[in-house]
Order: sequence, then C-alpha cells, then structure tokens
Amino acid sequence: MGLLSWPSETELNGIKEKVSKMAGTNVEEVRVVVSPYRICPLGAHIDHQGGTVSAMTINKGILLGFVPSADSQVLLRSGQFKGEVRFRVDEIQQPGHTGGVNDKSDAKDTSILHEECGWGNYARGALYALQIKGNSLSQGIVGYICGSDGLNSSGLSSSAAVGVAYLLAFQAANNLVVSPEDNIEYDRLIENGYLGLRNGILDQSAILLSNHGSLLCMNCKTKEHKLVHPPKLQNDNEKGLQKAYKILLAFSGLNQALTTNPGYNRRVAECQEAARVLLHASGQGDVEPLLSNVEPKAYQTHKGKLEPNLARRAEHYFSENSRVIKGLEAWASGNLQDFGMLIAASGLSSIQNYECGSEPLIQLYKTLLMAPGVFGARFSGAGFRGCCVAFVDVDSADEAASYVRREYSKLQPELASKLNPETAVLLCEASDCARVI
Repeated sequence: MGLLSWPSETELNGIKEKVSKMAGTNVEEVRVVVSPYRICPLGAHIDHQGGTVSAMTINKGILLGFVPSADSQVLLRSGQFKGEVRFRVDEIQQPGHTGGVNDKSDAKDTSILHEECGWGNYARGALYALQIKGNSLSQGIVGYICGSDGLNSSGLSSSAAVGVAYLLAFQAANNLVVSPEDNIEYDRLIENGYLGLRNGILDQSAILLSNHGSLLCMNCKTKEHKLVHPPKLQNDNEKGLQKAYKILLAFSGLNQALTTNPGYNRRVAECQEAARVLLHASGQGDVEPLLSNVEPKAYQTHKGKLEPNLARRAEHYFSENSRVIKGLEAWASGNLQDFGMLIAASGLSSIQNYECGSEPLIQLYKTLLMAPGVFGARFSGAGFRGCCVAFVDVDSADEAASYVRREYSKLQPELASKLNPETAVLLCEASDCARVI
C-alpha cells in the first residue's frame, strides 16, 4: 500500500486535526477509515440479477476520521454537508426513517432539523445493519467525514463508500471483527433494507475486496469472487499493466441522487419480469425471477415471448455477462485494446438495451470515444446522472482530458459552466480496498 497516492499525508493530518478538536483528544488517538470509490469497467446493471461483474477502486473516495466517544453518543460532521448528526448506538434503528426512533433516553434528537440532505442516514443505516445482525454496540464515535472534492453524486458508488466507512468505524470502535464478505452483506442492508434502494452488491464488493491494480470479478449469484491480476509489460519487467493506462473520469454536471430517480428501480423490476416470463416459458415458473436463473439456451429459445422493452433488458443482461467473461480474458492477457472495445460495447448496450443515460451523458460517452488514446468508455453508476469513465493510454491521458473538457463544453455549455474546471475531468489511478489506518 506504500505505492498508493491517496490519501496523502496532508489529507490524513487535516482530518485527524478536525476530529481531535471535535473530541478534545490527541491527534495520535484519531483513526481514519479510507473507503475508495469504484469503477465498473464491465458488468453494468446486472449485479441485481445475479450476473458476473468486474470492478476496481480508484484513488479517490471517502475519509472518515473518528475516535470512540467513551459512551453511546455519536457525533458527526461533514466536509460536504451542513449540520451535525447526533444519535446513540443504543437507539433501535428502523428502516426508512430520517431520525432516531425508539430512543431509550427521553431526549429528543433535534439535530436532524439542521442536517442538510439527511446525510446522516448512512450512519444510522450502518447501525441498523449491525443491529439487525445481532451486534450490540456500546461505543459511539466522534467523527468527521469528507469525500474527494466534487465527486459526490457522481456515479462512483459514493453512497456505498460512505456506508462502508461508517461500518468500519463502528466496528473498530467496538472491537468487532467482521470479514469483508460479511460487510458486503451489512452494506447491502443499509442500501436495500434501510434506504429502500434495489441495487445489488457490486459497489460494496469492489470497495471491500479490491486489490491495487487488479480487476475484481464477482459472481453476484453465488457471491464467489476472484482477483484477476494483470501481466507484466513486456518492455519493462518492473512495470505492470496499471502503468500503461490512466482512468479518466468526465463529469456531466447532472447530480440528481439515485434515491430520487425512479428509473433505476423500474429497470430492476423490468429485468425481474423478463426473468419471470422466460422461466415460466421454460417450465421453471417456481424459480426466483432473476435473469441469472435463466439458462442462456432457454433465453435464446424463448426470448421471442418477451415484450420489446423486456426483451431489451434481457438482451443487455446476457450480452453484458458475455462481455465480462471476454473482458477478464483481455485483462489477464494485457490486451487493453480489446478490453476497451468491450467497455465501449457495454456503454452502447446501456443506452440501447438498458435504456439509461440522459442526453448529456450520452454526448459525454460519445465524446470520450473520440478522444485521443481512449481505449473504451461507458457510464459510471446507474447512468442517470454523474460521470462517464474511460481507460486511456497513459501517454495520451492529458491530451484526452483537454479534448473532453473542450468538446463537452461546446455540447452542454450550461452544464459545463457549473462544473469546477479543476475537477470536471480527472485522471485517476487504481487503488486498494477499504481499510482503517
């Protein structure tokens, strides 16, 4: 981990000093959760159907500095949002609420009234997940959380990174030893059980299982996973594949949060309906309606029975699964050209078959594909807002970034004007898994 560029010593020291002042403790007592954002090169929108996905983390993300509070109180402040969050770890959390409920004390938590955007719900959700799995917590935390500048609501799994950060902090403060696999389930409970999202387990799996420079492959049906390591470059045995590319993030200026856009949940339901039709047609009507439960041969035999929109969702699922398998082979062999072509095809299927992405994001996707040195690009996240991600040749990365920044501002001048010029297009590197330091 010594080779990682994020977080810097300056970032770590800054957040430790903030927590030290909040808690009245020495800086040396402050610990920091590093919870990176993730990209999904291949495997878009199929994790909720039990598909096979790929992912890796980047050197941007969430930092949560904390110390145990010496009692059950939780006090949190944010670098992005206003207000303080206060609750107790002995409050019983219930799904879908926006403040403390069933507080064992009689004191009413009024800080929620001053909590911008309900940003404390992920912390409450983390407590909910721990409680529902039978963990009894006695230690609260005093914490300060912040994300990489300009990347909230970006489609880089910032919500999962926040949830994972709170889980690791609560666990560390209470001396709970939890495996990455169990934390994947805990974070799923935050998003599915507490917040009501219907997303799968790709985001938290990537954040908790990634390894620097490797591509994580996960079967979301069986939960089996493996790391696909890149080969060494032939012309330099000391450099791996990760030295041959940069990860380019290009932002659209659209920042609508996933929980307020019904499109994502609607598409999940359509995938399930497509699975239901296909399973019924193949004599398996009693099987859970997930597309991963449909054999590819049965899909080919019965896909004509699907209504047009359901047919497109199913086509995306089965073609994307195939692209993931081919992509893992390309990555393992060091073939960035083929890997990039598959990413671009994934982006096109997201538009045509999954039917996600607004006009600005589609324009940004097409712009990236024309940029110099870009191997491939696609939407990041759910595709309804945020950014596009691309793999670009390291020698052309700066030129590509300038091209995208210039051309997108011509296509969407109003949205581009809202972006910070310093973060509108970012060049990133692969990172490691979430951890406490």
